[in-house]
Amino acid sequence: MTKDTHISENAIVIGFPEYSTQAKAFALAAGLPYTTIKLHRFPDAESKLLLPEKLPKHVILYCSLDRPNDKLIELILAASGARALGAQSLSLVAPYLCYMRQDKAFQAGEVISQKVIGKLLADYFDTVITVDAHLHRIQSLSEAIPTQHAINITATNPMAHFIQQHVDRPYLMGPDGESQQWVEDIATHFKMDYGVALKERYGDREVRVSVPEGNYKGRNIVLVDDIASTGKTLTGAAKALNQYHPASISVLVTHAFFVDDAMTQLEEAGIENIWSCDSIVHKTNTVKLANILAEHFKSVLDN
Repeated sequence: MTKDTHISENAIVIGFPEYSTQAKAFALAAGLPYTTIKLHRFPDAESKLLLPEKLPKHVILYCSLDRPNDKLIELILAASGARALGAQSLSLVAPYLCYMRQDKAFQAGEVISQKVIGKLLADYFDTVITVDAHLHRIQSLSEAIPTQHAINITATNPMAHFIQQHVDRPYLMGPDGESQQWVEDIATHFKMDYGVALKERYGDREVRVSVPEGNYKGRNIVLVDDIASTGKTLTGAAKALNQYHPASISVLVTHAFFVDDAMTQLEEAGIENIWSCDSIVHKTNTVKLANILAEHFKSVLDN
């Protein structure tokens, strides 16, 4: 991406220490200057933030919102501080966006967190850009975050290219019905074969997965999903596929949590490779999102 001097003089990317590698890569791809917030956490867990004394017109805060209960406070402090220091336009690039799944009250008294966090972000930011937000009953991110620009991009393009470059004769498998949109999108890039498994859930950590009958023998299977938390669904899909004797089974997800012993369970289920995008810092990060995020954000700056 060519550097626009006018834009770079009027905008800056500001990252947080724990996510500075990805933030710097985004700034480089966007042709923008970068700095890291100086962050101090007191023994009682309160935070003190130090921003540059002089800020340009447009400030972009780059922060992935996994482990959100601590990060949201520091993000809002940074946003408020940037406004006080002269920022006229404030953007948030959050490769992972928290609290988007709870968009409906399923029982009396249940808080709809999507509306609460969406309004909070809209109160502070003119633009919010994220990747593969965990949306269920709404189609547009702007329904959750009522701000000037609310943009939900997908990582399927870089994921498709990664598979094409690293897997011979891949067969894509979505571990459940919700993953179908990602599997189909990735498959269309290079006309890959694909299928979707059926999942039955019996709780947060107990699932049963069955795969459609097919000729998987000798194929390199890639299980594709947007998010992996406990890994139970992916593990169940791998176990269901093992009976067909594939050449290999790999996992590629956008957002990698892999909590508790998820990685061990996946490996014990015969999964050889575990890959993820770098939306959340994890040892499985292999697909970089800086370029696709910069490409979409550049269109916002140009308007």
